[in-house]
Amino acid sequence: MNVAVVGAGYVGLVTGACLAETGNNVVCADCDRDKVELLRRGQSPIYEPGLADLLARNISEGRLHFTLDAAEAVRRAELVFLAVGTPPQPDGSVDLAALWSAVDQMAPALGPETVVVLKSTVPVGTNAAVSERLAQRCGAPRVVVNNPEFLKEGTAIDDFMKPDRVVVGSRDARAADLLRELYRPYLRTDKPLLVMSPESAEMTKYAANALLAAKISFINEIAGLCEHCGADVDDVRRGIGHDSRIGFQFLFPGAGYGGSCFPKDVAALVRWAQSQGLPASMIEAVEQVNRRQKNLLADKIERHFGPRLAGAVIAVWGLSFKPGTDDIREAPSLVLIDRLLDRGARVQVFDPKAIENVRRIYGDRLRYGRHRDDVLAGADALAIVTEWKAFLHPDQAALRQLRERVIFDGRNLFDPRRIAEAGFTYYSVGRPMIAPAGSA
Repeated sequence: MNVAVVGAGYVGLVTGACLAETGNNVVCADCDRDKVELLRRGQSPIYEPGLADLLARNISEGRLHFTLDAAEAVRRAELVFLAVGTPPQPDGSVDLAALWSAVDQMAPALGPETVVVLKSTVPVGTNAAVSERLAQRCGAPRVVVNNPEFLKEGTAIDDFMKPDRVVVGSRDARAADLLRELYRPYLRTDKPLLVMSPESAEMTKYAANALLAAKISFINEIAGLCEHCGADVDDVRRGIGHDSRIGFQFLFPGAGYGGSCFPKDVAALVRWAQSQGLPASMIEAVEQVNRRQKNLLADKIERHFGPRLAGAVIAVWGLSFKPGTDDIREAPSLVLIDRLLDRGARVQVFDPKAIENVRRIYGDRLRYGRHRDDVLAGADALAIVTEWKAFLHPDQAALRQLRERVIFDGRNLFDPRRIAEAGFTYYSVGRPMIAPAGSA
């Protein structure tokens, strides 16, 4: 099929590259000239495992193209995917300015049979609004369907190629059949393509992310209760996770969730409910718990050091909001860094992929390591924020460079008993603090 993707951000780029990989002719349009030039050279502007190879292969084989002209991209397309950003506004509601701009740019070039596919995450009712606007701009109705994405950063290629399900919001049978044919190569193991109303598809995306975020906030709140009463949240997590009704996915305590999806989508669902005069008490609580959780490591560090924190040197491992990506949007690491700097501490940071993104924010206010152990030299303590695999088996000799031999682990990477036996004071999440034998 001839496919256009308007918006070459995270979702648009993965969508375009994966569709090209199965033989479709794909044109991706974006308004960022530097990004388009980079992509034309076969270079990815984001880090996502496997994406660079996918881009290079499909560009060289002539199936994947990039342009600044959205109208030109859609002119010969059978399907046009709208994958522009829908960022949060200050009140948490969704900013649809980029979506309306894309609609207006492409409307004059849309053919009468072209199907417009909303891939962006949008509030309930957006499909109807886009349909109305296109009818006005085109002088006749155009078919608009929803096809929400369920990609996880770090595994997005696999998620697209091997989906749990594909959701299509459409009242038009022909449009649903087109998407069924497009996705057929990815559904060969009998995973379902679920056709529903556009409103149901729009709500499905928000409901999925809100529920996953709720699991994270739930176990984080339980972790706080465990710390208070001396229970071990890892034991509790195992005790409930083996219940087949609950399971283990997203049931790991930590320093809070971040990224471009959960914070934005949870806030957007709350604001949408409020705009409709509807209660959203549980979803509001998910937000509140996560805001509190992002301050957990800083709180522990402040309690440990007290007034000595001013002038202390804190090493930080992990800056991206999760492993497998360079994305620092809403990352818990930024909350920690800001708190430490505000208290007069000096901060030394390392991340396998996100260093440059952090450097653009903080400049020379931080010291940056090229290796995880670089930032331990001269540091008083270590804080772990992101669970990169490279942090799972640290060099004990390097860790002993820490002047106070204290570790604040925001992802429960280590066995408390073993880390204490190695001579460290160890703070984690939802587990008792543990200190070396004989320490005061």
